[in-house]
Amino acid sequence: MSEKTDLLEELDTVINPKKELDLNYFLYVLLGVFFIVALLFPKIYIQQQIYFASRDIAKLKGEYDTLKEENRLIRASAESIRFKNQILDTLF
Repeated sequence: MSEKTDLLEELDTVINPKKELDLNYFLYVLLGVFFIVALLFPKIYIQQQIYFASRDIAKLKGEYDTLKEENRLIRASAESIRFKNQILDTLF
């Protein structure tokens, strides 16, 4: 029985040789991963910078709108006070 199994094992190695991974394959995989990272990193970095800039712009826009509305209310209040002073000055 052992002779048959030995023959089958030898036949199997001749027909289907085991492919072992060598150093060149490992280097090609590392090189491929490096190129993918090198191509994707700038895109990710730029998208992140755009996101943070737009977030800051949105915050400043909100503050600008708030200050603009507050300025409008203060001008209206100042105009009201000015009008009252003009009327009170003419009465006395």
